[in-house]
Amino acid sequence: MASNLPGFLRRTLRSVYSDDDDEDLEGGVAGEEITGTITSSSTNDTHEQQGGNELNRDEDDLNALGTQLGDASIFRLDGDKGLPEDVGTATPFNSLANIQMTNPSGGGGGGGGGSLKQDQEPRQKTYRETQFEKILAADVVNLEELRKLSWNGIPNIYRAASWKILLGYVPTNASRRTASIRRRRREYQDSITQFYDIPDDTRTSQEQETLRQVLVDVPRTAPEVQLFRNDRIRRSLSRLLYIWAMRHPASSYVQGINDLSTPLLVVFLSDYYDGEDVLEGHVMNQLSDEQMEELEADVYGCLTNLLAGIQDHYTSDQPGVQRMVMRLEELVNRIDKDLCEHLRETGIEFIQFAFKWMNCLLLREFQLKCVVRLWDTYISEKESGFEGFHVYVCAAFLCQFSSQLQAMTFDELFGFMQDMPTSDWTDTEIEMLLSQAYVLSTLFGGSDAHLTSSNP
Repeated sequence: MASNLPGFLRRTLRSVYSDDDDEDLEGGVAGEEITGTITSSSTNDTHEQQGGNELNRDEDDLNALGTQLGDASIFRLDGDKGLPEDVGTATPFNSLANIQMTNPSGGGGGGGGGSLKQDQEPRQKTYRETQFEKILAADVVNLEELRKLSWNGIPNIYRAASWKILLGYVPTNASRRTASIRRRRREYQDSITQFYDIPDDTRTSQEQETLRQVLVDVPRTAPEVQLFRNDRIRRSLSRLLYIWAMRHPASSYVQGINDLSTPLLVVFLSDYYDGEDVLEGHVMNQLSDEQMEELEADVYGCLTNLLAGIQDHYTSDQPGVQRMVMRLEELVNRIDKDLCEHLRETGIEFIQFAFKWMNCLLLREFQLKCVVRLWDTYISEKESGFEGFHVYVCAAFLCQFSSQLQAMTFDELFGFMQDMPTSDWTDTEIEMLLSQAYVLSTLFGGSDAHLTSSNP
């Protein structure tokens, strides 16, 4: 994989970070709000040219819904089947309201019973798991230590707890944790009453259009993953995305935000099952309505904090996304000039493929399991994991295929960019990609002069 990179990058490339390399990394958090002046030199015309097939709304899909704005029923996702009679009492194993690591019991918002797998024979913890346990069980979590440790990846059973802390959804102080989670979940339930569970004829035309867009996009969200075909999951996604749009009118809803909710939902749902893989959706038969409400509120809260740092990605004309595309082109021109020249000669513009990479944070290029690993690092970055460091990841990702791309024609290039060959990627490839991105960030980070394009 590294053999496709420019020579100087191969010579400086670090090996994939091992568990013992934590002390060499200075991680950070992406959950904190990113500040700075927004500077976008892209025009509306450029934005319109990106036209990725997956980002264009299909009116046929709207017609397939068989709905009209005047029909109140379009704003409901009714008809999903009720829970089986033998609904389980799953409780997050690492619920942050009860982060004590010795036989935790009770959920963050209600109901005891512990993990569904708590009766299994306990296994020996790895050294890395012991490190996470020590940090998370402290009376006050040391954020710097958690960021540093999380950069190299988080064990499944500690991932939800770590993400919620690093994204600022729950306080680091354990004594405040239970009250904080309950308050946030209660506030979200109040928002459902205020914005969602209202007569449809009381919505403005703009609110009706927003909700219709959400209802079109939710069935398209991770369609290859069985979990996201579940009616309960789809209803929760529709509700939380619409409520987010109502509470953030400057941005409102933009296609792509639905994708950003999927890693959060998978990780937090998995927390009810000791970090078990939940992508097949079989666990939904064991989750009670109360637990589903808690899950939805937690996803909403963390999505809100995540988007707070990249909100200009989803305002009018999406200047943040266009800014990242420009930075990517400048960076690739610096590290792989031959590739940039070939793309220009064949008529491929960066905006045509990179807009989607920035708007959806590579969620459509990788399998969801790989994205979760990628987000461990993004969330642990102190300031700009989802913007600044993401650009370096995209640059390393593009350069992986430099030799192949330089041998392609326009049609071949366009098709390749729309369907990158990553279906067989695992955490190993993702960690190599992160290593390459880290090298680039150390070489070019904080030095805008190095990212000055020499293009005419």
